[in-house]
Amino acid sequence: MAIEGKDEKYSGRIRLGMVGGGSGAFIGGVHRIAARLDDHYTLVAGALSSTPEKALASGKELGLDPERTYGSYEEMAEKEAAREDGIEAVAIVTPNHMHFGPAKAFLEKGIHVICDKPVTSNLEDAKALKAIADKANALFILTHNYTGYPMIRQARAMVANGDLGDIRLIHAEYPQDWLTEPVERQGSKQAEWRTDPKRSGAGGALGDIGTHALNLALFVSGAAVESLAADLDSFVEGRQLDDNAHVMLRFKEKNGVRPKGMLWASQVAPGFENGLKIRVCGTKGGIEWVQEHPNILWFTPFGQPKQMLTRNGAGALPESTRVSRIPAGHPEGYLEGFANIYSEAALAIKAYRDGEEVPDVIYPTIEDGVIGLAFVEACVESAKKDGAWVKPNV
Repeated sequence: MAIEGKDEKYSGRIRLGMVGGGSGAFIGGVHRIAARLDDHYTLVAGALSSTPEKALASGKELGLDPERTYGSYEEMAEKEAAREDGIEAVAIVTPNHMHFGPAKAFLEKGIHVICDKPVTSNLEDAKALKAIADKANALFILTHNYTGYPMIRQARAMVANGDLGDIRLIHAEYPQDWLTEPVERQGSKQAEWRTDPKRSGAGGALGDIGTHALNLALFVSGAAVESLAADLDSFVEGRQLDDNAHVMLRFKEKNGVRPKGMLWASQVAPGFENGLKIRVCGTKGGIEWVQEHPNILWFTPFGQPKQMLTRNGAGALPESTRVSRIPAGHPEGYLEGFANIYSEAALAIKAYRDGEEVPDVIYPTIEDGVIGLAFVEACVESAKKDGAWVKPNV
């Protein structure tokens, strides 16, 4: 991986802890794979479940020292901070409503936080956590993992380089079909918490995948949302949170142009397994990227034939190749993109550890988390007002 060449001066694996992510938790396994892939981290401690018994069993499965398998995140933060060999960073992979407490506890102990998205379950907590993170002697990394894909980095660089000209249109969509039926009432743990406003927050599909689509659109385009108009639906009878969202977007003016856009997020769209897609069009051309074919970026200069750009292929930019591990034609995907966030964070954490200047790396931060929650709450407010235009309260 090209990023490895930059890491020679930042040696020694980072001692990592984890909150949540015990037995049967999908995202916990993803985070552990991502942390291991480039050999920057060693998992040494965890508060892996909501009960001490389950936490101990999960720790045993992962080979953790029973003395460093904790029954609560509070105990973990206190004891690990007191150890000479205590954790340097913690991954928080709990449901949304359980992000704020652990993040606050570890930040206040000077332990770096790597948190799954969205950053919290509501905007008030997100802003409060930002205030804590801004004062903490630690970094905060938010795992909007799709920003780690090499061709997304390529797209971002092309926009920044002016290859598309002034940006006019930004479209993002993220349809899935796994909640087409009320699986939250049929034993699906993943669906249970995602459709529960007490654990998920005000957004259903909007918070779960709509925030991903928005983050990707802003990451690539460099735009900022000025106002939005949302139409939210809960198509499945009895579901308390939205399972489909259509959002019109107005972005802040840049270079005399005010871009417009649309966002669609749905978890009741049969035929779509994980259909994340982004399109950005400007005065000189347009790009399109589809997550299910992540190694391809389509670029169409205005008035010219469409071009297929490939990861590590002809025309690949340094911003893309730096976060790619293998030659063109060999597929890289979800886990590698996720690992890029962890590896970028590792370079920053190791530099921080050694008192060095943080290298030029890219990862989502607490600011991105606040923007995502402001988007969710503005959409909910707009929908209650029959699609009225609302300005996010960032």
